[in-house]
Amino acid sequence: QVQFAESGGGYVQPGGSMSLSCVVSEDISNIHSMAWYRQAPGKSREVVATVTRYKTTYYPSATKGRFTISRDDATRTVDLQMNDLKRDDTAVYYCNKWPSADSWGQGTQVTVSS
Repeated sequence: QVQFAESGGGYVQPGGSMSLSCVVSEDISNIHSMAWYRQAPGKSREVVATVTRYKTTYYPSATKGRFTISRDDATRTVDLQMNDLKRDDTAVYYCNKWPSADSWGQGTQVTVSS
């Protein structure tokens, strides 16, 4: 079963930046789309960015212009660069396949607070 290991979270002030990384246990070159998701307390998990094997990206309105997703199939990594962070970005962040996710990793906590 594919496993996802997310890292890079922590505390950041509003307006700051943070970079997350995800290492996947298996070859991702044949996975069409990978994504970063997040789940805030009391809310459903939501997608924040997707990237195809052809490097085409998608961002919902909440993160467009602030987040950048990338993937490196050779190293089985999917990264998320987050800029101009807002308090509403506070959540546990996960990476997984998209749209059909496999089992979830532990995620990495991102807290945006002054």
